[in-house]
Amino acid sequence: MNFDLQELSGTFSVADVVAAMALSFVLSTLIGYVYRYTHRNVSYSQSYVQTLVIVGMIVALIMLVVGSNLARAFSLVGALSVVRFRNAVKETRDVGFIFLAMAIGMACGARFYTLAAVGAVVVCVVILVMFKFNWFALNVQRQVVKVQVPAGEDYTAGIRDALIKYTSEFELVSTETVRGGALTEAFYTVRLKKGAEPGDLVSALQERTSGQRVTVLTGYDTTDL
Repeated sequence: MNFDLQELSGTFSVADVVAAMALSFVLSTLIGYVYRYTHRNVSYSQSYVQTLVIVGMIVALIMLVVGSNLARAFSLVGALSVVRFRNAVKETRDVGFIFLAMAIGMACGARFYTLAAVGAVVVCVVILVMFKFNWFALNVQRQVVKVQVPAGEDYTAGIRDALIKYTSEFELVSTETVRGGALTEAFYTVRLKKGAEPGDLVSALQERTSGQRVTVLTGYDTTDL
């Protein structure tokens, strides 16, 4: 039996491979540092950032393999379709960074080096500008107020008066009985008036609820008296 092994690497040079892989690594690393710098929440994952770099390089390699051969492209799509990812993306912006790394890898693998470099820099600059100037932020901070009152007595009017005095808007979310029905617990979502402090609202509510427990939960701290 004769085996005819055909080497197809002649469609691109070693310099092309080195340039594509090196540039995809550098640009993907830049994207990773931008992601780390602009990340705000506590869900930061080092492995995710490393994955961005790996994805950029792998996509560049895939583009070198595919080249302009449509049959090869469809074969790779079929092979990659069996891959299943179980981990959910924690933030929507993480998806954007994945697509950015993939796009840069595609440009490097297709040997559009200028496009890859300029595109990565421009998008990263836009991300940094949005982070620096806090674009599209909605400055609406709401609090959750939990009020406990003795069961069988109507404290609604007093609670409403305190909420009207210290909040610009409020809404009753739920009510339930606690401690075997001895207390009624009400949850409100509120928006404090400008200059009003959570502690002021807590004191006003306690005056109207016979000193029962009142809790104000905000996005940053908890006032519990």
